[in-house]
Amino acid sequence: QAQLVESGGGSVQAGGSLRLSCAASRYTTRYSCMGWFRQTPGKEREWVSSINSLTSTAYYADSVKDRFTISQDIPKSALYLQMNNLKPEDTAMYFCAARATSCGGGYSGTQYYTNWGQGTQVTVSS
Repeated sequence: QAQLVESGGGSVQAGGSLRLSCAASRYTTRYSCMGWFRQTPGKEREWVSSINSLTSTAYYADSVKDRFTISQDIPKSALYLQMNNLKPEDTAMYFCAARATSCGGGYSGTQYYTNWGQGTQVTVSS
């Protein structure tokens, strides 16, 4: 089964930046829609951003718009999330997600994705 492996999490102060990476096997032959979610203890997993792998069309939650940027490097089979101007409320476990069908059928809920990584922790201190 294809795997998604996240990396790049860490601890930063408010206003800082981090770049998350997701290594995905069989990237374009398998996945058409990829995304990032985040979750804090006791809360549901929250959608952050998604990208249509074929067109590079990106989608963002209002809470991260203008601060986070999703991108992909298809030759490297990698998905990225550049996070700038981080806030304490961005503290969470961040998960990479993917599915074989286009983002056009919906992208902002966990039910739309079939493959998930194990997560990488991001902690932002004030």
